Amino acid sequence: MRGGTVTGRTPSKDQQARRSRLVEAARELALEGGYAAVTMHDVADRAEAGRATVYRYFASKDHLLIEVAAVWARETTADLDARAVGGTPVERLAELLERIVEVAAAERTLTSAIIQAVTSSDPAVDPERTELFLFVRDRLATAIGEPLLERDDVELVLGHLLLSALVSLTALGRPAEEVRTMVRTAARLMVGRAAVSGP
Repeated sequence: MRGGTVTGRTPSKDQQARRSRLVEAARELALEGGYAAVTMHDVADRAEAGRATVYRYFASKDHLLIEVAAVWARETTADLDARAVGGTPVERLAELLERIVEVAAAERTLTSAIIQAVTSSDPAVDPERTELFLFVRDRLATAIGEPLLERDDVELVLGHLLLSALVSLTALGRPAEEVRTMVRTAARLMVGRAAVSGP
Protein backbone atom coordinates (compact mmCIF):
# COMPACT_ATOMS: atom_id res chain seq x y z
CA MET A 1 0.00 0.00 0.00
CA ARG A 2 2.85 2.37 0.70
CA GLY A 3 4.05 2.26 -2.89
CA GLY A 4 7.74 2.23 -1.99
CA THR A 5 10.47 -0.34 -2.18
CA VAL A 6 11.60 -2.52 0.67
CA THR A 7 14.38 0.03 1.27
CA GLY A 8 11.81 2.70 2.12
CA ARG A 9 13.04 5.22 -0.46
CA THR A 10 10.55 7.20 -2.51
CA PRO A 11 10.36 5.49 -5.92
CA SER A 12 10.77 7.24 -9.26
CA LYS A 13 8.04 7.11 -11.91
CA ASP A 14 9.89 4.27 -13.65
CA GLN A 15 10.14 2.36 -10.39
CA GLN A 16 6.46 2.92 -9.68
CA ALA A 17 5.58 1.63 -13.15
CA ARG A 18 7.83 -1.41 -12.69
CA ARG A 19 6.28 -2.13 -9.30
CA SER A 20 2.78 -1.81 -10.75
CA ARG A 21 3.67 -4.31 -13.50
CA LEU A 22 4.83 -6.79 -10.87
CA VAL A 23 1.60 -6.36 -8.89
CA GLU A 24 -0.49 -6.79 -12.04
CA ALA A 25 1.48 -9.90 -13.02
CA ALA A 26 0.87 -11.41 -9.58
CA ARG A 27 -2.82 -10.56 -9.83
CA GLU A 28 -3.11 -12.24 -13.24
CA LEU A 29 -1.37 -15.38 -11.97
CA ALA A 30 -3.59 -15.50 -8.88
CA LEU A 31 -6.69 -15.14 -11.05
CA GLU A 32 -5.52 -18.01 -13.23
CA GLY A 33 -4.28 -20.45 -10.63
CA GLY A 34 -4.71 -19.14 -7.11
CA TYR A 35 -2.09 -18.87 -4.39
CA ALA A 36 0.07 -21.73 -5.66
CA ALA A 37 0.38 -20.16 -9.12
CA VAL A 38 2.02 -17.02 -7.75
CA THR A 39 5.76 -17.58 -7.52
CA MET A 40 8.41 -14.90 -7.61
CA HIS A 41 9.91 -16.60 -10.68
CA ASP A 42 6.61 -16.64 -12.58
CA VAL A 43 5.81 -13.07 -11.56
CA ALA A 44 9.19 -12.00 -12.94
CA ASP A 45 8.55 -13.85 -16.20
CA ARG A 46 5.02 -12.46 -16.58
CA ALA A 47 6.22 -8.91 -15.91
CA GLU A 48 9.28 -9.38 -18.13
CA ALA A 49 11.57 -8.50 -15.24
CA GLY A 50 14.46 -10.17 -13.47
CA ARG A 51 13.80 -12.18 -10.34
CA ALA A 52 16.10 -9.84 -8.41
CA THR A 53 13.80 -6.98 -9.44
CA VAL A 54 10.82 -8.69 -7.81
CA TYR A 55 12.74 -9.06 -4.55
CA ARG A 56 13.86 -5.45 -4.73
CA TYR A 57 10.24 -4.39 -4.34
CA PHE A 58 8.70 -7.26 -2.40
CA ALA A 59 10.30 -9.27 0.38
CA SER A 60 8.13 -12.33 -0.21
CA LYS A 61 5.22 -13.78 -2.14
CA ASP A 62 2.85 -12.87 0.69
CA HIS A 63 4.14 -9.30 0.69
CA LEU A 64 3.41 -9.11 -3.03
CA LEU A 65 -0.06 -10.60 -2.68
CA ILE A 66 -0.96 -8.21 0.13
CA GLU A 67 -0.14 -5.39 -2.28
CA VAL A 68 -2.45 -7.10 -4.78
CA ALA A 69 -5.08 -7.11 -2.01
CA ALA A 70 -4.53 -3.40 -1.40
CA VAL A 71 -5.07 -2.57 -5.07
CA TRP A 72 -8.14 -4.82 -5.14
CA ALA A 73 -9.56 -3.13 -2.03
CA ARG A 74 -9.02 0.37 -3.45
CA GLU A 75 -10.69 -0.57 -6.74
CA THR A 76 -13.62 -2.28 -5.05
CA THR A 77 -14.38 0.71 -2.81
CA ALA A 78 -13.29 3.52 -5.16
CA ASP A 79 -16.74 5.07 -5.55
CA LEU A 80 -17.78 4.70 -1.91
CA ASP A 81 -17.45 8.37 -0.94
CA ALA A 82 -19.62 9.51 -3.85
CA ARG A 83 -22.30 6.93 -3.07
CA ALA A 84 -22.30 7.28 0.72
CA VAL A 85 -24.40 10.43 0.80
CA GLY A 86 -27.80 8.75 0.94
CA GLY A 87 -29.45 6.07 2.99
CA THR A 88 -29.03 5.08 6.60
CA PRO A 89 -25.73 3.89 8.11
CA VAL A 90 -27.04 0.33 7.96
CA GLU A 91 -27.97 0.65 4.28
CA ARG A 92 -24.63 2.20 3.33
CA LEU A 93 -22.64 -0.38 5.27
CA ALA A 94 -24.68 -3.28 3.88
CA GLU A 95 -24.12 -1.95 0.35
CA LEU A 96 -20.36 -1.80 0.89
CA LEU A 97 -20.11 -5.27 2.43
CA GLU A 98 -22.33 -6.84 -0.21
CA ARG A 99 -20.34 -5.18 -2.99
CA ILE A 100 -17.09 -6.61 -1.60
CA VAL A 101 -18.65 -10.07 -1.40
CA GLU A 102 -19.99 -9.76 -4.95
CA VAL A 103 -16.59 -8.80 -6.39
CA ALA A 104 -14.89 -11.51 -4.33
CA ALA A 105 -17.37 -14.13 -5.57
CA ALA A 106 -16.72 -13.16 -9.18
CA GLU A 107 -12.97 -13.69 -8.65
CA ARG A 108 -12.86 -16.54 -6.13
CA THR A 109 -9.44 -17.81 -7.18
CA LEU A 110 -7.90 -14.37 -6.72
CA THR A 111 -9.78 -13.81 -3.47
CA SER A 112 -8.56 -17.15 -2.13
CA ALA A 113 -4.94 -16.22 -2.89
CA ILE A 114 -5.38 -12.85 -1.19
CA ILE A 115 -6.92 -14.45 1.91
CA GLN A 116 -4.04 -16.92 2.19
CA ALA A 117 -1.52 -14.07 2.04
CA VAL A 118 -3.43 -11.85 4.47
CA THR A 119 -3.64 -14.69 7.02
CA SER A 120 0.03 -15.64 6.60
CA SER A 121 2.02 -16.31 9.76
CA ASP A 122 5.01 -14.45 8.30
CA PRO A 123 5.71 -11.52 10.67
CA ALA A 124 7.56 -9.71 7.86
CA VAL A 125 4.24 -8.79 6.25
CA ASP A 126 2.77 -7.28 9.43
CA PRO A 127 3.27 -3.61 8.38
CA GLU A 128 1.56 -4.12 5.00
CA ARG A 129 -1.18 -6.25 6.54
CA THR A 130 -1.84 -3.65 9.23
CA GLU A 131 -1.99 -0.89 6.62
CA LEU A 132 -4.48 -2.93 4.57
CA PHE A 133 -6.67 -3.58 7.62
CA LEU A 134 -6.62 0.13 8.50
CA PHE A 135 -7.67 1.00 4.96
CA VAL A 136 -10.60 -1.42 5.13
CA ARG A 137 -11.56 -0.08 8.54
CA ASP A 138 -11.53 3.45 7.13
CA ARG A 139 -13.87 2.35 4.32
CA LEU A 140 -16.21 0.82 6.89
CA ALA A 141 -16.15 4.07 8.90
CA THR A 142 -16.92 6.09 5.78
CA ALA A 143 -19.86 3.86 4.95
CA ILE A 144 -21.29 4.17 8.47
CA GLY A 145 -20.76 7.91 8.34
CA GLU A 146 -22.43 8.79 11.63
CA PRO A 147 -21.41 8.67 15.31
CA LEU A 148 -22.10 5.35 16.98
CA LEU A 149 -21.80 4.04 20.51
CA GLU A 150 -18.49 2.12 20.80
CA ARG A 151 -17.71 2.89 17.15
CA ASP A 152 -14.12 1.61 17.32
CA ASP A 153 -15.31 -1.77 18.57
CA VAL A 154 -18.01 -1.93 15.89
CA GLU A 155 -15.51 -1.19 13.11
CA LEU A 156 -13.01 -3.73 14.45
CA VAL A 157 -15.60 -6.50 14.72
CA LEU A 158 -16.97 -5.69 11.25
CA GLY A 159 -13.46 -5.97 9.80
CA HIS A 160 -13.07 -9.42 11.31
CA LEU A 161 -16.54 -10.39 10.13
CA LEU A 162 -15.65 -9.34 6.58
CA LEU A 163 -12.52 -11.49 6.68
CA SER A 164 -14.61 -14.41 7.97
CA ALA A 165 -17.13 -13.84 5.17
CA LEU A 166 -14.41 -14.00 2.52
CA VAL A 167 -12.99 -17.18 4.09
CA SER A 168 -16.49 -18.70 4.00
CA LEU A 169 -16.79 -17.73 0.35
CA THR A 170 -13.41 -19.12 -0.72
CA ALA A 171 -12.03 -21.80 1.61
CA LEU A 172 -15.44 -23.12 2.64
CA GLY A 173 -17.10 -22.67 -0.75
CA ARG A 174 -20.29 -21.16 0.61
CA PRO A 175 -22.73 -19.69 -1.95
CA ALA A 176 -22.36 -15.96 -2.62
CA GLU A 177 -25.99 -15.24 -1.73
CA GLU A 178 -25.58 -16.90 1.66
CA VAL A 179 -22.49 -14.80 2.38
CA ARG A 180 -24.21 -11.61 1.19
CA THR A 181 -27.10 -12.36 3.54
CA MET A 182 -24.64 -12.89 6.40
CA VAL A 183 -22.90 -9.53 5.95
CA ARG A 184 -26.20 -7.70 5.42
CA THR A 185 -27.53 -9.21 8.66
CA ALA A 186 -24.33 -8.26 10.49
CA ALA A 187 -24.67 -4.66 9.32
CA ARG A 188 -28.25 -4.52 10.57
CA LEU A 189 -27.56 -6.16 13.93
CA MET A 190 -24.34 -4.33 14.80
CA VAL A 191 -24.80 -0.86 13.37
CA GLY A 192 -28.55 -0.72 13.85
CA ARG A 193 -28.19 -1.64 17.52
CA ALA A 194 -25.25 0.72 18.06
CA ALA A 195 -27.19 3.59 16.48
CA VAL A 196 -30.24 2.90 18.65
CA SER A 197 -28.08 2.64 21.79
CA GLY A 198 -26.01 5.70 20.94
CA PRO A 199 -26.38 9.24 22.27
